[in-house]
Amino acid sequence: MRKDIKVFAPASVSNIACGFDIMGFAIDEPGDEIILRQKETSGVTITKITGDNGKLPLEACKNTAGAPVIALLKHLGINPGIEIEIHKKMPLGSGLGSSAASAVAAAFALNELLDAKLTKEELLPFAIEGEKIASGAVHADNVAPCLWGGFILIRGYEPIDIVEIPVPDNLYCTIIHPEIEIQTKEARKILPKEVPLKDAITQWGNTAGLVAGLMKSDFNLISRSLKDVIVEPVRSALIPSYYKMKDAALSSGALGCNISGSGPSLFALSTSYEISERIGRAMQGVLEQTGLPSQVYISKINKQGPRII
Repeated sequence: MRKDIKVFAPASVSNIACGFDIMGFAIDEPGDEIILRQKETSGVTITKITGDNGKLPLEACKNTAGAPVIALLKHLGINPGIEIEIHKKMPLGSGLGSSAASAVAAAFALNELLDAKLTKEELLPFAIEGEKIASGAVHADNVAPCLWGGFILIRGYEPIDIVEIPVPDNLYCTIIHPEIEIQTKEARKILPKEVPLKDAITQWGNTAGLVAGLMKSDFNLISRSLKDVIVEPVRSALIPSYYKMKDAALSSGALGCNISGSGPSLFALSTSYEISERIGRAMQGVLEQTGLPSQVYISKINKQGPRII
């Protein structure tokens, strides 16, 4: 049995416009790295966190990586000593599933370290334990794609029902992350408690259309379906120059553009790397006019999920 392990887990885009809390996909970068080591004394301790500017708790039970390890060990009925190192390789509060990446990396790493042989379906509840700490709610639209890789539909939560959706090979994603932070808990507070039936019908149609478009490799249908009439009108107000960036993306050839998770990052889908680069330059140009720094990431859909490094 190995004594230590290092794991990378990828960032993810959730909601995907019309699929609030039920859709997400993994991207190649950025992501988080977690190191787990066995130690002689029992209990779970976090020995080091980098990349968080001192914002994350070292107390394991309050940390998005520590909580899954504690819960999984309890489930296995064992109490070995585990040390955790967390290396945040993406911004906090970015809308890219930062907390989910740490939670998935930790659960995946412990499963491999102990050779517990749990399936992804069995690991999912423990990764969700970590996500719950960050968001204050149970949702798997970042955790599931991070764990499985690819494009994931969460059909339901009672019980949780994960559906893997095939995606076209030439589907690319451009991410722009403005250097501001939006807390998921705060972004959820401003959401409407009730939705007009007309809006619900529109959203259902777009959600079904997006799934069908992905499965048929119908880019026109994907483009028509990447619309959100419920969450985007509310959350877009939290993101500087949101609609200007979106217009720039669409004018540069994006199939669609919307908020990634709770923001402030935006994602745009396209059909080639060249178009993805053009979209990134256009959106970044909008933010440069406002003086707001940003990072751009370009990726195909990450079909692997977490990996040992």
